[in-house]
Formats: sequence, C-alpha cells, structure tokens
Amino acid sequence: MTDTSIPAAPKGATGILVLADGSVIWGRGFGATGSAVGEVCFNTAMTGYQEVMTDPSYAGQIVTFTFPHIGNVGTNDEDVEADTPHALGCIVREDVTEPSNFRNSKPFDQWMVDQGRIGLSGVDTRALTRRIREAGAPNAVIAHDPDGQFDIDDLLTKARDWAGLEGMDLAIEVTGHQTKIWDSGIWRLGHGYAPLDEMETRPHVVAMDFGAKRNIFRNLVKAGAEVTVVPAQTSLEDVLALEPAGVFLSNGPGDPAATGEYAAPVIKALLDKDIPIFGICLGHQMLALAAGAKTVKMFQGHRGANHPVQRVGGDWDDSADGGRGLVEITSMNHGFAVDSETLPDTIVETHKSLFDGSNCGISIAGKRAFGVQYHPEASPGPQDSFYLFQKFVDMLK
Repeated sequence: MTDTSIPAAPKGATGILVLADGSVIWGRGFGATGSAVGEVCFNTAMTGYQEVMTDPSYAGQIVTFTFPHIGNVGTNDEDVEADTPHALGCIVREDVTEPSNFRNSKPFDQWMVDQGRIGLSGVDTRALTRRIREAGAPNAVIAHDPDGQFDIDDLLTKARDWAGLEGMDLAIEVTGHQTKIWDSGIWRLGHGYAPLDEMETRPHVVAMDFGAKRNIFRNLVKAGAEVTVVPAQTSLEDVLALEPAGVFLSNGPGDPAATGEYAAPVIKALLDKDIPIFGICLGHQMLALAAGAKTVKMFQGHRGANHPVQRVGGDWDDSADGGRGLVEITSMNHGFAVDSETLPDTIVETHKSLFDGSNCGISIAGKRAFGVQYHPEASPGPQDSFYLFQKFVDMLK
C-alpha cells in the first residue's frame, strides 16, 4: 500500500515524481502525458536545455534543471544534438512561459508534446538537487495526467523494479546503425552550414558513435578533419578498412564497463597499431578501459556548464610547462568516471576536477592517444577547450 505519509495532491496538480524510496513530489505536468522511469539527475547550466534534452548521453535519465526559467527562449531546429530527444523528461521550477527569442520556432512545452517527453513544473528544484547531492541519484517515475489521476502504488512499483544504469549498455540503443559520412560543412550561428572547399585535403577521422552529439562532428570539421561515423559495435577490420588517419571515440550513455565489453578490445587493437585516438566522455572512459584502467559509478555525477578542470599533466601548448596548471571552465555530463586509483603506469593523468579531484583527462604513454571526461564541443568558457580538437587534427596531418 502507499505510504500514508505521502502528501496529498495539492490543488491543480497534474504531474508527479515518485522516487524508489517512496517519496512523492507533486507538480504541474506539461509536455506529453503518460509516465517514464529512469534515474533523476540535476544539471546546473543556465542555457542549453534543448541540447540537454536531445543529448544521447542523457538516455535513461530524468533531468532536474537548477536554473528556474527553462523554456524562455523556445526551441528551434538547430539547437539539437540528435534527431530525437534522449532524456526521458525534465523537472523545472517555473511554468514554461511564452518564448522570447528571434530564433524560436516552437514553444518548449509544445516541443515536449511533439517529442513525447514529460515535464514537471512547480517543483522546489533546489530541495530536490540537495536531496540528490546528499543521497545520490535516485530511480524514479515521472508522470503527467491532465486530470491529475495517478496510481501511486503502481508508479512506486515501477520505480523500485527498474534496475538502474549500473551494468546497463545504453550505447547500443542510441548509436547509429549505418556507416555514414558527416557531409555538413562548417556551421555558424545565423548562417547555418557553409560548404567545404572540395579542393582542400583533410585528414580522415573515423568516429565511433556511442551516442555522439552533432556538435562534436562540427568541431572536428572546424579543426580541419573529414569525418566518417560508424556504429558502436563496428569491428576492428571494418574500422581499418576505412583507412583512418585517426579514430575518435564519442560520448554516450550507460555504464562504460558494459559498453567496454565489445568496444575496449577494438580500441586496444587500435592502440597497438599506434593509430591516433581522441575520446570524449564515454569515449574517454573506453580509452581508459582499453589501456587497463577501471571505471566507477559516481555518487551524483557531474552535469553542468561551469565545472573547473585543471591541467595536471601532458603538453597542451608551446609554453615551457606545456600548459600544466591552467584551469578550464568545462561542460560535463557523466554519472561514471575513470577511477584514478586504477591507472596503470602507461596512463598519464592529464586533467582533474577541481570540484572533487576526479579524473577528467588521460593520455597514453608512447602513443598518440588522449581523452577528456568533459565536453569541449559544448563551448564552455566559451572557447577554453577547442584546443583539444585542434591538437587531435594537427597530429594527423
């Protein structure tokens, strides 16, 4: 039976969040109707809600936005990281208002309806965020019914029965299923994509898609590469058949140890052949696993656009110290991390979080291979981290 301590639905409540511990949070539903079960996380970014909702790395998650005014600039067809949203839903403080932005093409609440995603407004998101920080990211069900009718016992059962993200390979669910050439040119705000110079010779990068964001490919092209995207389970033979000058390992959702069961052996073989490799987020974790390290589930994860990361190793520029000691303001989205305590001697730790000291970057000794936990393509800083794309492409020329 439902816990009698559950607060009664307030007047006008049409949305609900039921946590696996039996807690119930009421609110006003918006977007699609129905229910979805997943892990509740929080994101501290003040902008980019449409990019967050469409980022494949958020598969299996319900996002709590700490910034109160979500939806105020509407939506458009450019600020998406994938064809469809991957976050299951979102929780916000204030009701979605009419959009005010010259790029708007559709209000956020209507976009949520069209994309089949559930929203919950009127929630004390600061209190929910503190709860996640203190108790960890919970499993929960988010639901919306315009009539405010909910079977709380059934929703609680679904929340408790959901297995959670640990041990789950979600990359296989969000990856593309065909090899394709990224044929878009260089993108600029207000101008769209400009065609590339067909006479220009560019090094060929094969990108392994574990749930890649489009902006990563834009930045590889901007840095001077030609990109071919392949599915997550592409074999070593098929990667080599494309004759890559370098291989990129993309971001993605789920437990890296699960994805690594099929991806890490391929990456290890690429390392043995001394093919240049660059990994971001899940791709960074795949590189670490291939080189002998391990990954761990984080207590609350890192998600936001203001995370300070310090360069602690490697040579990142032409200065006497190679850029070590410099701090970058980064964008992050990960619930798993490379375990610094398991790094073998062949892995150099290059970046660390100044929030909690967790690993944020590695390079492989004697190899042209490196990875970062954060998202340099997300324009944090706003240009603090583009050097990583340039470094990778330059080493291919």
